[in-house]
Amino acid sequence: MKTTRRQFLLAAGLLPLIGSSRAASRRVVVIGGGWGGLSTARHLRALAPDIEVVLIDRQPAFVSFALSNRWLVDATVPAPERHEYAALAARWGYRFVQADVSAIDRAAGIVIAGNERLAYDWLVIAPGIRENYAAWQVEDPALVAELRRRYSGAMLNGADLLSLKQRLAGFKGGDLLMNIPPAPYRCPPAPYERAMLIAWWLKTQKIPGKLIIADPNPMMPAFRSILLDRFKDQVTYLDHAQIRQIDPVRKTVSTDIDDIRFDAALLSPPQQAADLIWQAGLIRAEEGGRPSGWAAQGAVDFRSPVDERVFVIGDATGMVSPAFGLYPKTGHVANRMGLAVAQQIAAQATGHAFPPLLPESVCHVLSSIEPDEQTRIDTSYRQRGDGFLLQQVKQTRNPNPAGEDVAWAEAMYRDFLRP
Repeated sequence: MKTTRRQFLLAAGLLPLIGSSRAASRRVVVIGGGWGGLSTARHLRALAPDIEVVLIDRQPAFVSFALSNRWLVDATVPAPERHEYAALAARWGYRFVQADVSAIDRAAGIVIAGNERLAYDWLVIAPGIRENYAAWQVEDPALVAELRRRYSGAMLNGADLLSLKQRLAGFKGGDLLMNIPPAPYRCPPAPYERAMLIAWWLKTQKIPGKLIIADPNPMMPAFRSILLDRFKDQVTYLDHAQIRQIDPVRKTVSTDIDDIRFDAALLSPPQQAADLIWQAGLIRAEEGGRPSGWAAQGAVDFRSPVDERVFVIGDATGMVSPAFGLYPKTGHVANRMGLAVAQQIAAQATGHAFPPLLPESVCHVLSSIEPDEQTRIDTSYRQRGDGFLLQQVKQTRNPNPAGEDVAWAEAMYRDFLRP
């Protein structure tokens, strides 16, 4: 019996790669529905409406980390923003696929997501981070899953915030261990803000507990006084304390100096670029060939040096300058990267040029409570004449905040969430 071309393609699993939509337009596949991926998809639809855009994420909805720390311990604060991806896709005119991406075949230009094989002309990867439990001598996937369920610090996914809030509500006393990951990690001031708010909660609710903070990094100066002085009865701060091993049976973690016992914990292992970056062969190698743990990409164009059709943005990105290392892993930076990449792809597709767009970051962090005080952290970048990238960081204390953090978040959300 004669085999038709359609039957052959169907048997080979290639049928989704053909059809009128692929013939009529080029396609951008965006992996990851965080601040960077959503920004890319939304702006591409505006800048190059003839391009087909497909956004892939394993979750059904975007949940923002922004402004979530106070909500964890304060019943009067609204829950973090949540937006269904299907509704966002319908609003901005791109397609959403809820699936795990099992593979990227860069040679063929194909993303395998669930039951679909999606060909792409450009690929934007914004998969975020993974937590490296192997650094704590934990390799068994089942044990990793159990540790995340019982002790997650909720830094991996915004969807984890609700379970963390429930675990904190169930804490009635004892030693509550919280560690800060070794730098670099996402949203650098967030763990200190969270620690301050938990200490305030322990004090105001008269919970007979102690927050033990294990920190391998220099403490952010904005939090030193409040954690070490004002909440000294609620906080034990351990500096230069990098966790090397965990024993969930004995409820202890081991550092280079001592063992720390806990009754409950918020544990955040060292962070690296998400698994997908490793699978796609996009990790930057350090001197000697050892993997850096973070992606290799251009400092300004975010294009992969090994594949000009591929861009990496957001928290997975790696070294951009020997002067300061990596961009801060914040939502604002990822959002700006998404716009920059959308402009580059649109320029290639339409011939319309856009000026280079460097990231920037604004971060409002609560650095005191009752009375409230915020610290605003502005981070900007410029290129020297030789292309060398420089970073400027400015911190401004605001002893009388009047909703500037909420206004900032609302302005950001209008860029990629709001109609």
